[in-house]
Amino acid sequence: MNITANEVLDAKGLACPMPIVRTKKAITNLDPGKVLEVQATDKGSTADIKAWSEGTGHQYLGTVEEDDILKHYIRRASDHETKEEKKFEHVIELEELQQKIEANENIAVLDVREPVEYAFGHIANAKNIPLGELDDRINEVESDKELFIICRTGSRSDLAARKLTEKGIDNVKNVVPGMSQWNGPTEKNIKKY
Repeated sequence: MNITANEVLDAKGLACPMPIVRTKKAITNLDPGKVLEVQATDKGSTADIKAWSEGTGHQYLGTVEEDDILKHYIRRASDHETKEEKKFEHVIELEELQQKIEANENIAVLDVREPVEYAFGHIANAKNIPLGELDDRINEVESDKELFIICRTGSRSDLAARKLTEKGIDNVKNVVPGMSQWNGPTEKNIKKY
């Protein structure tokens, strides 16, 4: 398949949130209707870019994988089609989440990172549902408890928190800045051979 883009953004080797940060900047330089190709190696970037596009009014056209490089295609919306990007309003700091965990409060932690990120270190008892699978696995979300959404930096969890709220789950909080700054105990799911 040969897809022609008007602009190519190299985000290879960058981890969340950098592919989105660079995409936001690059798309503002395009004329409405033009297509941006974002080249990335971060597996989580597919869900991130799709969710970001939907939230801002830009059209996510799809992703093609070639030689371990993900090529995401986004059509820039016209000014009247774009939506102001909103941040999820219910936020909790890492320290407050750690206090709730240490106090054994009846809460649920949803980790929306990719499985490999989760495997190398996660909060004990956190459920892993990657952002890109959230729509299909929403019935697995513990919506009867206070729900804390976490990712690496707070970006994917922000998107997930908004998505869950739109689906009618209203006891959600986004954890910032995320696992990149978590100082509490973690578990790993790594098999040694």
